[in-house]
Amino acid sequence: MSLTVKQVIPALTQYVRENGGPLDLILVGGLALQAYGLPDRVMMDVGGELVGDVHDLATFLHKRRVPADLGENMSGWSVVAMPPGYRERTTVLHEEANLRVRLLAPTDFVIAKLRRGTDQDLEDAEFVANTFHVSVSDARTAAERAVAVSPKDTTLFLFNQTVEVFCQRLIHGSHLPA
Repeated sequence: MSLTVKQVIPALTQYVRENGGPLDLILVGGLALQAYGLPDRVMMDVGGELVGDVHDLATFLHKRRVPADLGENMSGWSVVAMPPGYRERTTVLHEEANLRVRLLAPTDFVIAKLRRGTDQDLEDAEFVANTFHVSVSDARTAAERAVAVSPKDTTLFLFNQTVEVFCQRLIHGSHLPA
C-alpha cells in the first residue's frame, strides 16, 4: 500500500475526533518528501515525531492498515542528534482543531537524512537541498551543531564522512553556493 499526505491527514483528523486529545506530528521520510514537492516518492508508512500518545496513534493507524514508525524524540533515533532547535524551526503543513502536522526546516531534514546515510537518504537530502537552496555551508554548519550535542562516538566520524560526500554531491551536481 502506497501512502500519500492527502490520505494520512484525514486519518489523523479522524483519530483526533475519536480520541479528543491534541496531536502534533512532525513528518519525516517519504511523506515529508511528498509535502516538499516530490509527489512520486512512494511511502509505505507514516514516519514522524509525535507529541501525543505514540502507542494509541500507532494502534489506530494499524487497525486501518496504515503502518507507522513513530517516536517521541527524533533526535534520539540515532547516535547523531538533531541540530538543537529543530522543533522550533518546523513549518506547519496542516492545522485544525487539536491537530497540527509539521515539516522539518529543509536544512534539518537534510541532517535527519544524513544521520542514516543510505543512498536513498542522500538522494532525498539532495532533492530537498536543491529545491530549498540549502547551501553546502548551511549543511556543514547544521552538521557541526548536531555533532556538538551528540554523544562522543565513532559514529560521528562516519556521519562526518557522509556529510562530506553529500556536500561534494551538491558542489558537483548543482549550482548551489559553497
